[in-house]
Amino acid sequence: MKWLLIPFALLLAGCDSGPPPPKTEHAADPVFGTQTQAVRKAHAVEGQVMDAADAQRKQIDAATQQ
Repeated sequence: MKWLLIPFALLLAGCDSGPPPPKTEHAADPVFGTQTQAVRKAHAVEGQVMDAADAQRKQIDAATQQ
């Protein structure tokens, strides 16, 4: 009978937790907010670099055609 009491007590102790806390965006913001901001900045810089490369390519093409 005692061998049945220990697993039963462990089972009840594991089921005694309350409801999980509500998930909010503010809780995840400090962790992923910085990384999301870095990705956005990288996309903006990539666009600027591509525009500058295109302008340079056009200047080179114009100089070689003359």
